[in-house]
Amino acid sequence: MICKYFETNKIDLKSGKIILFYGKNDGLKNETINKLIDKKYKKTVYEEKEVLENSNQFLDKILNKSLFDTDEVIIIKRASDKIFDLVKEIASKNINDLIIIINAENLEKKSNLRSYFEKSKKEICVAFYPDNDQTLLKIASNFFKSRNIPISFSEINILVNKTRGDRKNLLIELEKVESYTKSGKKLTPETILKLSNLFEDYGISELVDNCLAKNKNKIIKILNENIFTVEDSVTIVKIFLYKSKKILNLVDQFEKNNNIDLTIASAKPPIFWKDKEITKQQIYKWKSSDIKKILYKLFEIELLIKKDNKNSLNIVSDFILNFTSEKVNNIV
Repeated sequence: MICKYFETNKIDLKSGKIILFYGKNDGLKNETINKLIDKKYKKTVYEEKEVLENSNQFLDKILNKSLFDTDEVIIIKRASDKIFDLVKEIASKNINDLIIIINAENLEKKSNLRSYFEKSKKEICVAFYPDNDQTLLKIASNFFKSRNIPISFSEINILVNKTRGDRKNLLIELEKVESYTKSGKKLTPETILKLSNLFEDYGISELVDNCLAKNKNKIIKILNENIFTVEDSVTIVKIFLYKSKKILNLVDQFEKNNNIDLTIASAKPPIFWKDKEITKQQIYKWKSSDIKKILYKLFEIELLIKKDNKNSLNIVSDFILNFTSEKVNNIV
């Protein structure tokens, strides 16, 4: 059953529903989910990979009600056609008070998952297409007007162009600008560009750093809080390659001198003071032989995403999620 996003306020969750939200506009999806799920519902979020790896256990817990409360909404993120069979099986059980939201990126018309929901008489399918510039300009203008922040149309336009048609990206940029102006500093087009570029570089760099430090909780948090796109996939791999090569050199030195402070101090280029602690974590967590395996895997992924650009984000996400497992050394 196809439903327009502006009609989702009519969806009744009391009798239970399995809903597919798909499309690249994560900001509008999240906004719609928050409006649909009021405070009485508890949210439990899973990655598709996590559900598929434990599909029998996941299904048993749904049927036995041992994990999920009556007023609980299950959200499965980064979903794809891989979860199609499991969704069909769950739907066939006709569990009245079960509420599941399948959150997927763009799904083509030939997608089994999309086709199933569109043709279903009970399950609901909602598409979220990118916002147009007019909508985003209006959101940004209202944001600055309500906060009495002076800003030119051209500066707002710079922010809108950075968002790739996703209002969540825009809201993140708007909040950064607001924080900047609270210090009394004046906005300029150059400032806007620097703030936007800082966000993009920081998010990806922080993600890679925590992967190499094997900080499981931090990795999950960064993935949940950032909106990485297909276009970001190549950047993530390139930064991963750069930082992995750097850590390989440091690990080689540490294996020779067994002195972490000397290794950090003699690094070329020098390690900035704020990065020293996480760099130490990375050095302690890896052996040079394992880093080399990661590098080989990254070279393979780089070639793979160039051949299969549409699935590049899923390929890179699966690779990153392997760092959250205890068997991280077996990633290759």
